[in-house]
Amino acid sequence: MQAMAVIRPLRPLRAASGKSGKPVIESRLQDFVVITGFSGAGKSTAMNAFEDAGYFCVDNLPPEMIRSLVELFVHKGSKVERAAVVSDVRGGVYFEALRAVVDDLDALGLSHHMLFLEAAEQTLVTRYKETRRRHPLAPEGSIAAGVASERALLEPLRGRADLVIDTTAMSAAMLREKIAEEFLPRNAVGRLSVTFMSFGFKHGPPREEDLAFDVRFLANPHYEPELRELTGLDEAVVEYIVSDGRLAQLYERLHPLLDFLLPQYVAEGKAHLVIAIGCTGGRHRSVAIAEQLAKRYRGRDDLEVAVAHRDIGKSPGGS
Repeated sequence: MQAMAVIRPLRPLRAASGKSGKPVIESRLQDFVVITGFSGAGKSTAMNAFEDAGYFCVDNLPPEMIRSLVELFVHKGSKVERAAVVSDVRGGVYFEALRAVVDDLDALGLSHHMLFLEAAEQTLVTRYKETRRRHPLAPEGSIAAGVASERALLEPLRGRADLVIDTTAMSAAMLREKIAEEFLPRNAVGRLSVTFMSFGFKHGPPREEDLAFDVRFLANPHYEPELRELTGLDEAVVEYIVSDGRLAQLYERLHPLLDFLLPQYVAEGKAHLVIAIGCTGGRHRSVAIAEQLAKRYRGRDDLEVAVAHRDIGKSPGGS
């Protein structure tokens, strides 16, 4: 006999005076989003969009665990203000209890939304074939049969959703943009986290870069004894690199390139970007340029800028 889900109501957070009563405890939770819908419709992309906007996110959470999570979030001392969870057929028998959890959230007066993602059957089948994954409801059968079974389970939830998004003709970037328009706070939308990272080629290339620029053609302060022990954070090193005019020529070309690229990445919905600047040892030229670029782009409303110097503390055996 198949196990039955035990449906336990959330612990009451309101006074006995009724729905209009004030919360028994103060909670910092301002928004709670339940993401559900068809397997292959883009729930992971949706969760990533919320996570990049600062939401506390949990994937593949059975409804009974949602109850426990909400109780933690509203507990005194919790610092979580926004959260999103993905709950779908991977949750097994507990998936039937999701409707009851939503009812509880309504009764408790917690600010919450349900996002339901769907797509045309052929689109879902094609996506599964492209990724060579098995459908959770048809691990040994046809993908189409799994989609059909899932449709029957999901139909009651679809009508409860605050927003239904059909992702059939959507790219991942389009879905992220739609979610931003409908759900996310304005100050959380479209912000790109940019890290300008200096490194030294002699210590190996960076592994996490999205863009990389080789600046070893510039004058090398390492060969000046009075500059060798200094770094690109020192004004004397910067003045030396600037002295022959080639750094200014680099900025004349690099700044317009980044001025063009960064808004494109923001519009695409990209959340993180690492721009690596490399010289020989990662202590002089690359450090000075990473600092200049970070200073130039810091303060923009659509960017969160950081700077990292991977090799600045290593021995100046060649920079």
